[in-house]
Amino acid sequence: MTYPDPWRAPATYPPELYVADVPEAAARLRRSDAPADLDTLGGFAHYLATGATTDGRYGLYRWDMGPQPGGPAPHFHRTMSEAFFVLSGTVRLHDGRDWSDAGPGDFCHVPEGSVHAFRNESGEPASMLILFTPGAPREAYFEGLVEMFTSGREVSQEEYVAFCTRHDNHLV
Repeated sequence: MTYPDPWRAPATYPPELYVADVPEAAARLRRSDAPADLDTLGGFAHYLATGATTDGRYGLYRWDMGPQPGGPAPHFHRTMSEAFFVLSGTVRLHDGRDWSDAGPGDFCHVPEGSVHAFRNESGEPASMLILFTPGAPREAYFEGLVEMFTSGREVSQEEYVAFCTRHDNHLV
């Protein structure tokens, strides 16, 4: 729809969340050289904005992958959408149909219920942003996976699937 006068076009914003008369100084800056929050066995995860820090609105993570192959198998989420934005390197993204190489500036939005996955198979480091909406507690999932695969104990397929399901990762 085109409006003849863009200055008078109707604005359709969500309901106001901040209703105080005076604005706050509540922004949070995270420097690019801040240490990673999690060693992911093949790289590092930076918790840029968690569901807890955004009142559940979204979660934003920087995923720095090392040169060794790795990434989740195809899966879907019932409660949240996910999006990927490649910052550097080459990341293989699965869109529910095929795998495609994605490079810096490439973006993929994954609605709820859509099969997806990502992998770094390039042999070089890669980095991307991962956005979840709403902001589910993904840190527990990420940290649980690292613990599961570094504990040295045998993890059954049933235990792994139950863990994934509890964290809204439904394997296909």
